[in-house]
Amino acid sequence: MNLREAIEKHHSLAVSLSEDLADHPELPDQEFRSSKKIVEILREAGYEVEYPYLGYPTGFRGVLKNGEGPSTAILVEYDALPGLGHACGHNVHGSMSVLAALALAEMKDSFRGTVYVFGTPAEEENGAKVGMAAQGAFDGMSLAVMIHSWSGERSTSDMDVLNLRCYLAEFRGQSAHAVAGPWEAHSALAAARGMLALIDARRECFTPDMHVNAVFTDGGFQPSILPERAEIRMELRSDSQLKLEQLDDIVMKCAHGAAMAMDCQVSFRKGFEDFADMVRVPVLEKEVEEVLEKLGQPCKEVQLPNGSSDVGNVSYHCPTIQPLLSITDTPYALHTPEFRDETRKPKAHRAIAVGAELIAGLSLRVLTDEAFRQEVYQSYLQMRGEKAFTGTEASETK
Repeated sequence: MNLREAIEKHHSLAVSLSEDLADHPELPDQEFRSSKKIVEILREAGYEVEYPYLGYPTGFRGVLKNGEGPSTAILVEYDALPGLGHACGHNVHGSMSVLAALALAEMKDSFRGTVYVFGTPAEEENGAKVGMAAQGAFDGMSLAVMIHSWSGERSTSDMDVLNLRCYLAEFRGQSAHAVAGPWEAHSALAAARGMLALIDARRECFTPDMHVNAVFTDGGFQPSILPERAEIRMELRSDSQLKLEQLDDIVMKCAHGAAMAMDCQVSFRKGFEDFADMVRVPVLEKEVEEVLEKLGQPCKEVQLPNGSSDVGNVSYHCPTIQPLLSITDTPYALHTPEFRDETRKPKAHRAIAVGAELIAGLSLRVLTDEAFRQEVYQSYLQMRGEKAFTGTEASETK
């Protein structure tokens, strides 16, 4: 059985899975039905599945060990958006990953090594890949791969992303009546507003990839009381770890300067753990582009990052790629009802087979071609070094 035959054998099952996920969308960290269904499919195909996994109730790790050799990781997403369902296409590209895993189980005579399938909950919120990567789940992998659903006439060989840090900044001061005794107050709201004004003043010196966005979560109870407490939720983004730390330093200076000016105090706590930027691997991107063209999927060049993904965290631990595969010729923004509706149409169903062939084919190339595997790894080490990352060094692939 060749790869395409293996994919066609299970294609209808993958389409049914995609439709079932669309019929029963589950919010981040609440994907109990979705994860259970995928786990059952993998176990039926011969994978040994640990579920739950690494403290994530809806996470899992499937293992298909096929003798001694290298290891590859296929990533599966299945969480939905509040009020919109699967408007990010996780039902489609999650099913691509499952179909690729099923095809590789049929292809055991073609490789030696281990295929891992990771169920990664809550990509839309706190990102389980962040914690999984930090706990070493992807260390030693020769490849980690998934596809993200996309739209438009052309696909892309990889998805570049910005890192993301979320803070809750709490200001504390002294309350007082806004008319009868404002001189007794140290307005926490004024201090918080001052911080945002100082950040705005610094924006003209930001590089184009640097972003600070914020909303008030607490600004007081009523206008007649100058508030003793104010809180801001903010997100910081940049294209490298080094620049994120520079941006962090700017925000801290603005916050403490505003607090000092208003005789207030300010403290910070993280809203969730950092999403990393993407370590792109040119050798992998070139291979993916060539495969997509052979599969009848014209490509455009990788776009500048305009969002964040927890796949970035995986990319600091092993060679990683996340192509963007178009499931509709009409360009729609992600997280819209229009894109959600496209995930249920015939073109999206056919794209599940195309994406699975890409994922499985790339995995087989890495598992069976030692020269290519080493070329990928050396390219990865070079690109990772250029990121000036200060965390754990890349582990040896196995």
